Amino acid sequence: MHVVGFCGPSGVGKTTLIEGVIGGLKARGLRVSVVKHAHQHFDIDRPGKDSHRHRSAGATEVLVASSQRLALLREFDTEGLPTVHQLIAELSPADWVLIEGWKHADLPKIEVWRAALGQPPLYPDDPFVTAVATDDPAALPVSTARPVLDMATPAALVSLLLDTAPRYHYAPPGA
Repeated sequence: MHVVGFCGPSGVGKTTLIEGVIGGLKARGLRVSVVKHAHQHFDIDRPGKDSHRHRSAGATEVLVASSQRLALLREFDTEGLPTVHQLIAELSPADWVLIEGWKHADLPKIEVWRAALGQPPLYPDDPFVTAVATDDPAALPVSTARPVLDMATPAALVSLLLDTAPRYHYAPPGA
């Protein structure tokens, strides 16, 4: 399994880029999963649905399954976000796992950066950033030897990932 993170501030275009990367990897016959960081109180369930009623009644986990998909809703007894490595361990086998968020995780990442947002980049100080995807390479505030890609061309990023796949081979911490 290969794992790569995508980091950058909210609104920079990570989700759009990841959508393109998913499509490019799937077009090559590869199985792709995504781990997405969400805000504290997100909910994919709706009041009135049986699964929501079960959770409201106190169930720790509710697994909803059909012939086409499965959703596991898990309530935590104490507040605390699992590590990205714990979440990767929850996934079924895949060729590639794309991580959105967890910008400080200890795994290889693609930084998505736009000058217009006025945010400082992570790549000068983060050794886990392996490449930068941007809308304006000339605006990067610090030169870098890392690959710099056009964020509007996910196919170029897919090619980079596949050409350098061993760099993204995942080994869980302590393995």
